[in-house]
Amino acid sequence: MQRLLRTTVWNADAVRDDVRSWLVKQLGHPDAVLVADETGFLKKGVHSVGVQRQYTGTAGRIENSQVGVFLAYVSPKGRAMIDRRLYLPGTIRNLPDGHF
Repeated sequence: MQRLLRTTVWNADAVRDDVRSWLVKQLGHPDAVLVADETGFLKKGVHSVGVQRQYTGTAGRIENSQVGVFLAYVSPKGRAMIDRRLYLPGTIRNLPDGHF
């Protein structure tokens, strides 16, 4: 697995789109909902992208952290993560249609 992850060239967004399409076909239901959740990743330094002193529920206080936002598709047939985004503080980003 480590060799696969280290040596394979892939496009994470294309993989996400393929997995999302497959999952929606498998789990599709009229009562399905999208669930967004954010998670803080504590960081010791300031050299990672998006790190700043900010409140994070992970620590329960203001700390150096990154924040990831995750999107899940939930239906009576099951649930699965279908998207992710790193929150970049103080940045306004234009996202392509269909992406959060």
